[in-house]
Amino acid sequence: MKKETESERRIIRCAIYTRKSTEEGLDQEFNSLDAQREAAENFIASQSQEGWKVVPTHYDDGGYSGGNVDRPAMKRLLEDIAAGKIDCVVVYKVDRLSRSLLDFSKIMETFDNHGVSFVSVTQQFNTTHSMGRLTLNILLSFAQFEREIIGERIRDKIAAQRRRGKWAGGVPVLGYDVDRSGPSPKLVINADEAAKVRRIFGLYLEMESMTPVVEELDRRGWCLKSWTTKSGKTKGGKPFDKSSLHMMLTNQTYIGRIKHKTQTFKGEHSPIIDQKLFDDVAAMMRSHARGGGNHLVNKYQALLKGLIYCPACNYSMVHNVARRGAKVYRYYTCVTAIKRGRKYCPSPSLPAADIEAAVVDQIRCIADDQGLRRDVLEQSSKRCEAELAELNTQRTQLTQRLNHQHDQMKHLTISTDAGSGDSERLAALHQEVAGIIESLEIVNGEIKRLTAEQIDDRDVNAAFSDFGNVWNELNIREKSAVLTLLISRIEFDADESSLSISMHPAGIKTFSAEATEQQQEANS
Repeated sequence: MKKETESERRIIRCAIYTRKSTEEGLDQEFNSLDAQREAAENFIASQSQEGWKVVPTHYDDGGYSGGNVDRPAMKRLLEDIAAGKIDCVVVYKVDRLSRSLLDFSKIMETFDNHGVSFVSVTQQFNTTHSMGRLTLNILLSFAQFEREIIGERIRDKIAAQRRRGKWAGGVPVLGYDVDRSGPSPKLVINADEAAKVRRIFGLYLEMESMTPVVEELDRRGWCLKSWTTKSGKTKGGKPFDKSSLHMMLTNQTYIGRIKHKTQTFKGEHSPIIDQKLFDDVAAMMRSHARGGGNHLVNKYQALLKGLIYCPACNYSMVHNVARRGAKVYRYYTCVTAIKRGRKYCPSPSLPAADIEAAVVDQIRCIADDQGLRRDVLEQSSKRCEAELAELNTQRTQLTQRLNHQHDQMKHLTISTDAGSGDSERLAALHQEVAGIIESLEIVNGEIKRLTAEQIDDRDVNAAFSDFGNVWNELNIREKSAVLTLLISRIEFDADESSLSISMHPAGIKTFSAEATEQQQEANS
């Protein structure tokens, strides 16, 4: 028999994948990735008589966890497999590919779909056989178990460090730098930033409110902590807003303590703020805290809470008060202006009583004007029709997907040459079908709800015909509830002095039914 020549033998293109979880030691002349690649190259060379050849492209992920597949070299490897450039993937150990059983199963499915085999240098087995797959899954289960144990150890170590007052990592705060010269990182005071921190605490006590402090910090150009990562990227340095200022003023790191969950411990670092100043700021913040629950929602008779929006920023306008002596002035102010300062929002604060009266007057006009009632009906009908059209499109797409998945399941079930890959695919299809059916039930429920909420001219007439008399009989809580029921959104354009009100079709229908029921009770 004629001996097979090297040119006639099939060439198996082998890609070597290497990974290391941390960047430590990668700058060495011969590092862990090099060692993994050398071992794989030697293994491939031992199989040269079978036609195995190393692909020159390197697939090295240095500093990436095996807990997910969000790795640049892994993505390039999968792309080249999809492009048909690779016949076999070689790794030093199985857990170099992935430590997640779910991710590993998906990667192996991709390998199977493109006819790519998988080899581990230190754990030799053939993935085309069921025993090889079983061994792989057992090994990977232990790799995932090891990763979870490592995670628990890390969390325990962080907890132990913080109980001892050590800084255990995280986002640096203004006023401190991280000193990594010792065996463990420490927080050291940055003198320039510390002076700013002390001044910020003092500003809050002077101004007695966060908004003017945020505006003053913006005027001075003072920003949050800026730092550089190990990879050279600059992070932080954003302007202050009320949220970040609140976090600073309540951060116990500044009084020399380290927080772990709900407990705090004496830290190794030096404090920037003395205890008295910190306590004074905390006391003032408590005294300025608003509300105490839902029973105070309408303490100042805010009828439009959650309904009125800033047309410029598209954020809600919240109800707030100002006092001059014994007199209380109520306003609706854009959230942007409250959090970042007046110059970031062009919309002025709106006198609450005036805008509330204007909204109620416009609803009274709807009640008195047949043409406006037709406009409300047309607006509500168009809105319902648009939402129903979108939902019907979703239902059609989901139904098509469901039919497609059922066809695939039928094909796999009757296939005569089904393998282990097909059984895994069938299980995945069952999960996908269950998810599609659940989504269809949600969409059908929404369609049913919207269809029931569609209104006609009788609903509009019943809802608004006696609105004036009904409104006058309500208390403040009931008035607020009625407006919330009828209205979905309010916008006031200060430049054009125009008021835009969007109505709730479902609310109109509910209010119509209640008004009709009350009318029937009155007539009986």
